[in-house]
Amino acid sequence: MSPPRNPGRFRARIARLEQELSQLARQSEACSRLLTIPGIGLLTATAMVAATGGSVRHFRDARHFASWFGLTPREHSSGLTRKLGRISKQGDKYLRMLLTHGARACLRAASVAARANRSLDALRPWAVNIQARTHHNKAACAMANKLARICYSVLRDATAYGEPQPRLARKADRAAFAVAA
Repeated sequence: MSPPRNPGRFRARIARLEQELSQLARQSEACSRLLTIPGIGLLTATAMVAATGGSVRHFRDARHFASWFGLTPREHSSGLTRKLGRISKQGDKYLRMLLTHGARACLRAASVAARANRSLDALRPWAVNIQARTHHNKAACAMANKLARICYSVLRDATAYGEPQPRLARKADRAAFAVAA
């Protein structure tokens, strides 16, 4: 494969497309909220809003939302023994890839911050613990699953990451879904 003939032209086009995407993200409330989540960047936020329409009301819960991307592990359990297998990889391949790359970046930032003894938000100690317990790729899949579930709650509650949602409003949303289903 030969290199592009004019790399400057491609860089200019990429910069223009990034500028257009950032304008769209500023105009969209859902994109702005998703961008507050660590590990979620411009491409992931705009792609997720484009795929879901900015609303997650048609998903029963966060697990179903993560399953939609193919990020939930297959379960082979019986009795008191719970065994989780590989992720299903069913669903939107592009968004799963973006979430996985965001999860890898989040894991890297968490381990660097932990080594430097810097303060960590609530998500990063979880990431450091999961990475200490298991292989890096498995931790990245678990983190991607967690990011998808956080994205679900941010879109459902219409709040930025880290802002608390009143419990009564969440119960009302669940009751409304149960009646609609």
